[in-house]
Amino acid sequence: MSNPGEADATPIVSVQQLADYIAIGCKPASAYRIGTEHEKFGFHHTTLASPPYEPAGIRAVLEGIQAQGWAPITDHGNPIGLKRNGASVSLEPAGQLELSGAPLETLHETADEMAAHFADVRAVSEPLNLGFAPLGFHPTQTRDQMPWMPKSRYRLMRRYMPLVGSMGLDMMTRTCTVQVNLDFCSEADMAAKLKVSLALQPVATALFANSPFYEGKPNGLMSQRAHVWTDTDNARSGMPGVMFAEEFGFERYVDWVLDVPMYFVMRDGEIIDLAGASFRDFMAGKLHNQGIGEATLGDFADHLTTVFTDVRLKRFLEMRGADAGTPAMMAAQSALWVGLLHDDAALAAALALVRRHPWSAYQALRAEVPRLGLNAPFAGGTARDLARDIVEIAQQGLAARARRNPQGQDETIHLAPLQSIIHGSPTQAEHWLQRFHGAWNGDVTMIFAEAAI
Repeated sequence: MSNPGEADATPIVSVQQLADYIAIGCKPASAYRIGTEHEKFGFHHTTLASPPYEPAGIRAVLEGIQAQGWAPITDHGNPIGLKRNGASVSLEPAGQLELSGAPLETLHETADEMAAHFADVRAVSEPLNLGFAPLGFHPTQTRDQMPWMPKSRYRLMRRYMPLVGSMGLDMMTRTCTVQVNLDFCSEADMAAKLKVSLALQPVATALFANSPFYEGKPNGLMSQRAHVWTDTDNARSGMPGVMFAEEFGFERYVDWVLDVPMYFVMRDGEIIDLAGASFRDFMAGKLHNQGIGEATLGDFADHLTTVFTDVRLKRFLEMRGADAGTPAMMAAQSALWVGLLHDDAALAAALALVRRHPWSAYQALRAEVPRLGLNAPFAGGTARDLARDIVEIAQQGLAARARRNPQGQDETIHLAPLQSIIHGSPTQAEHWLQRFHGAWNGDVTMIFAEAAI
């Protein structure tokens, strides 16, 4: 979850103003960039427990990384994040460490950035006897065993989440994801990319499934993380039908967002709990009795960060449907969506593929993939069939981009793990289950050493 943003005190006067605020994100294809975000669980090498904020825990990790040239982000004096050169490090509620990567031109740079970050984390965590493992759901600990970080917005979410879903606190404390943020050039381009990426998120969930364990045992699922999202807070999550409407655009999105319940506003550096209130009422001046004044563009920007749809629209698009996984798989997640969305011919092919089936078919697939993964039924076949099609389109899109590394390789090399899976290799979840029933002799704790970065 993102660090606090820079406040814009411009008063809101219309819905069109908010649509225009998002539309500022439109840029020419020559300026497209790739931003990859990924999370990982900390663990103590001796006890395998999640490290607390302090002592000798997550705060010390942040301070160690800060010493490598990062600027701190604080909350009431506590370091809760870092920033440097367009990138940031932030904390999820239970101390899951997240890198929000800088906007980069190529997937080769994304892979290099990821490797450098992991090296930095290892350098500061190993002297603390800590490690980090990117997995979709914590494989051993109960919700009550997870620590909480001193981040103000998490206190109000911790209170509010149980009121709107049965698994919101699990989402906060026991999940890790990887996402990629990609650009659009116009309103129509945004709408096409959103339709494609939202419809196909269930396929990504299946391809990147990496959470088959729950409190030390197999859970009967491929992705416990995806299952958690089925009942976290459905007023702000999932695959809203409005996004598949033919007339969908910036203003239509804003109109939907205004009815997503609020979490908070920031005033003078303090978070004011407004969880459940209406942003539409806020705009209309109906919350002035709370002493918060009029709604501003900064408030709206913060509100956009509390939308948890499988693909989130801000001034760019965020693909949010995948479990965290191995470095190669997390790079492949970015590669899949860059290949599908950042080449015009690939996008057209993907849009034609998506339009073969109604929105309800993709929503039904979303409900099945947490349990069945690539074997989930779809259109007379399975999700694996659809995965083969989209990986092939992404391969063509990346080849057309022709962005080469110093060795002369184009970006298709980052799809290699997915090519292997669609041709029969196990997904990450299937791999871990094989290890559990084989070499581990039923001991899930073995996953920490093998999954550690």
